Amino acid sequence: MNTMAMSVAVVDYGMGNLRSVAKAIEHVAPHASVRVTADAAEIAAANRVVVPGQGAMPDCMRELTERHLRDAVMRAAAEKPFLGICVGLQMLFGHAEEGDVMGLEVLAGRVPRFPQAAMVMPDGSRLKVPHMGWNQVRQSEAHRSHPLWDGIADETRFYFVHSYYVEPQDAACIAGETTHGITFTSAIARENIFAVQFHPEKSAQAGLRLLENFMRWQP
Repeated sequence: MNTMAMSVAVVDYGMGNLRSVAKAIEHVAPHASVRVTADAAEIAAANRVVVPGQGAMPDCMRELTERHLRDAVMRAAAEKPFLGICVGLQMLFGHAEEGDVMGLEVLAGRVPRFPQAAMVMPDGSRLKVPHMGWNQVRQSEAHRSHPLWDGIADETRFYFVHSYYVEPQDAACIAGETTHGITFTSAIARENIFAVQFHPEKSAQAGLRLLENFMRWQP
């Protein structure tokens, strides 16, 4: 698709660093129309949709509902190239331990907190929660050739900030894994959906490459 004619909706449901995500997309696709929007009609009209997110899952789900954006996000996840970032990944799943709320259940699975008992280094020192900073993403063999990994080496480091992680029921959707005390899913891929626990907009050249790949992706 010609990026000159492409429109991207960055869903604004009151959570997360939306402007930095939009700026990063504008940087890699300068001719695309990038809108930060809370308008369901604009989301429906966009060629592709990005759902970023920071903060607490209960707040995110409440805001999504109160702004009447839940159906628009569900439709986007069913119909067009869809990129979820951080909480935008977590909300695709079911029960979240944070606030004991349900996500959108687009994918089967749950969103637990990092278990304190496992937050120990081999030398006995404690690992911190939130998991914050740069960490490696190991691309799954099944999805190593996924268009969004194009030009990104296996075990590239990306920037994370989170205390919860997704636990998919279907291992076939796991596109990347990362280790922080435990090994957890840090990227998922299914049909038109790609979603990541890390923040590509904060992940230097590798993050920009992933966003550029998303803008070129034709699932």
